[in-house]
Amino acid sequence: MGRTEAQGWDSPAAPAVGRALGAEPRTAVLFPGMGRFDFASAGRFLVLDRYARDRLATADEVLGFSVLERFHDAGADYSEYAQLAFLIASLAAADRAEDRFGMRPDVCAGASFGQKAAAAYAGSLDFADVVRMTAELARCEKEYFSTEHSDVVTHSVYRVPDEEFHALLDEMRARGEWFDISGVLERGFYMVSLRESRLGDFIRAVRDLGGYSLYTMRPPVHAGAFGALRRKAEAEVIANYRIREPRLPVISDADGTVVDSAEAMRTMLLDTFDRAIRWPDMVTSMAGLGVDTLYVTGADDMFHRLNCTVRNFDVITVNPKNALRPGPPKLRARVA
Repeated sequence: MGRTEAQGWDSPAAPAVGRALGAEPRTAVLFPGMGRFDFASAGRFLVLDRYARDRLATADEVLGFSVLERFHDAGADYSEYAQLAFLIASLAAADRAEDRFGMRPDVCAGASFGQKAAAAYAGSLDFADVVRMTAELARCEKEYFSTEHSDVVTHSVYRVPDEEFHALLDEMRARGEWFDISGVLERGFYMVSLRESRLGDFIRAVRDLGGYSLYTMRPPVHAGAFGALRRKAEAEVIANYRIREPRLPVISDADGTVVDSAEAMRTMLLDTFDRAIRWPDMVTSMAGLGVDTLYVTGADDMFHRLNCTVRNFDVITVNPKNALRPGPPKLRARVA
């Protein structure tokens, strides 16, 4: 595994599509990846928000049980029911942004788990189908990780000096330690999959470099070693759904390419299993398409705060924490 390249960190240097001079600025919607998500943080929104209630009613009918009740009882951050609730909250936030705040996006993006909401929002999957798919993929992953890579976790680190961090990875590789870069969020901010038995040593090494450890994900995500999971998900779940061409451009989280066909959408949904997410590439692509305003709809503690985000876009967040407050959401103006 080679050294991760630090490209596109702060500004769009090589946009996927060049912005025409004098072109009208465009708007994008981002469905964020799933962090820790529980009933305590999102239950009030799901109970009181009318857009969330509408989505929940449809999901309950599709699945034959109350998502809200099972989410309340689940406890685990990444349980099947937490994933369903996160999907519903993300799309309900987008419904609110459209209806109450006039969001009319020209471009759609989904980071990591957010791809599922993006696929529904862009019209490649009906909402009922994306609900079923989310539940089935959650069960598929749980079954896979019960026997395969059960000792692997994905850990996020922040504010690590890049050169020293990659030297640390080189040392780990030289010792024969397995790891994979599962996400590049911006300069000094990475998701790394590794064996849980080595996690303590890794956290201490990151701390010695002056970096910070954020959170650990179980099950792990986005690693090249999970090709068998990709094939299992394709055969057992994805193959059962008709995926359509998106109604608006969707940005791949693996490399920032523009997804504009049914086959490309299918590939993007499968890439999430064994390809790292690269947020700087997504930023570069959106900026190249002329995007200057970014709505982030759904529970997000990360993407709307990143330097490469706020240096390129005016950011508006609509999420379970602020959606029920009176008045329009606050605009976070880009940083020069």
